[in-house]
Amino acid sequence: MIYEWITDESELCRQVAEILADGQVVGWFQGRMEFGPRSLGARSLLGDPRQPNMQSLMNQKIKFRESFRPFAPVVLRDRVAEFFEWNEGVDSPYMLLVTDVHENQRIADTDEATATGLARINLARSTIPAVTHVDGSARVQTVDARRHGRFHRLLKAFEQATGCPVLINTSFNVRGEPVVCRPEEAIRCFLATDIDVLVLECGLVRKADQSADDVGARQRYLKEFVLD
Repeated sequence: MIYEWITDESELCRQVAEILADGQVVGWFQGRMEFGPRSLGARSLLGDPRQPNMQSLMNQKIKFRESFRPFAPVVLRDRVAEFFEWNEGVDSPYMLLVTDVHENQRIADTDEATATGLARINLARSTIPAVTHVDGSARVQTVDARRHGRFHRLLKAFEQATGCPVLINTSFNVRGEPVVCRPEEAIRCFLATDIDVLVLECGLVRKADQSADDVGARQRYLKEFVLD
């Protein structure tokens, strides 16, 4: 497998932030696995929430599930109140609190009243449409430097690159499988799906750099995940 080993953490986060800002999907594998139902920055799939098509892209080509399924935002703790209706002093490090996207980030759409079905679901309702549910809500994870280390530094790098302190954060797995635990599971999921880049600790693996043999089993693997 072809990869780049980047020991400078600032440079690693800078490169990954640029990859995300370019509309690519990143598999993020760092340290010990989370314990519980949510991926909180150790076994995560990350994307740019500003791109309206990112929700359907990640659902259909990576998670292998219905395109309308919602994703949750992860946001820098010190900027959460700019993007979501939020009480001062409240943290949500375990992605358990649901609130509305802040009215200052909302976008009025003239088609809201007449659109139906998937067309209504896919309307851009805010500046972060990929994590804004049809009712304008979101289930928020906040990150800070003390708890989250490198994950926080990645969010800061994305903020510096784009001005946006928010990312899509969903579990690193496909429908029907548990969240990846070991490196070999992360590599298999990466090679068999449309994840563009895998960050395995300090290793940066680009799908475009891999040989045809590495992704040769892709179609056999994908047949296991037919949409309902």
